[in-house]
Amino acid sequence: MRAFPILIAGFVFACTAQAFTLDALSSKEAGGGLKQALTQGAGKAVETLGRSDGFLGNPKVKIPLPESLHKAEGMMRTLGMGQQADELVTAMNRAAEAAVPRAKTLLVGAIKQMSVQDAKGILGGGGDAATQYFRRTTAQPLTEKFKPIVKAAIAKVGLAQKYDRFAGKAAKFGLLGEEDAALENYVTRKTLDGLYLMIAEEEKAIRQNPAQATGKLARKVFDLLK
Repeated sequence: MRAFPILIAGFVFACTAQAFTLDALSSKEAGGGLKQALTQGAGKAVETLGRSDGFLGNPKVKIPLPESLHKAEGMMRTLGMGQQADELVTAMNRAAEAAVPRAKTLLVGAIKQMSVQDAKGILGGGGDAATQYFRRTTAQPLTEKFKPIVKAAIAKVGLAQKYDRFAGKAAKFGLLGEEDAALENYVTRKTLDGLYLMIAEEEKAIRQNPAQATGKLARKVFDLLK
């Protein structure tokens, strides 16, 4: 019975110690270090994805055929439509790679506009608190930026047009979610998911190993938190 109180006491001590390390930093230091780390992480994620095979060559973020087409993929290949399916997958991923570089300006803007309260929440939050901040503040404007690029890139593929006709009818009967009723919506959503996934990986790496941070202040802040 003594183990439980000891565990609670240890947890409280750990939380208190973390709060103390945060309080030991000025708001300017904490905010500056965090912004350095986020700028580095966001920039690296964009650079990794926004190049040839950034999506297509990375199994973690590669965009597959939509579920509604994926189910029919085997039959399509049997009917000799495998090349069309491959062309569509390539086009979707190339569209994502072309769109991602547009994210950098918005991500940096979100970092600059971060409030002291936002910074405290990220520093004292979970392992993906920064990624969730980015998703909360940039998902909508990034969707608007990405969609025209994605639409133009996949419009050249005949199977994409067939998908839109099929998906539009399926959505009317409730067989497909409205968010995937147009292929451009599906690809844009998957592009965002891939971007935030890579940002989360960069955030995790810096939290676990502050030495990876390029800025001295960022290393200081995350080293204290660790």
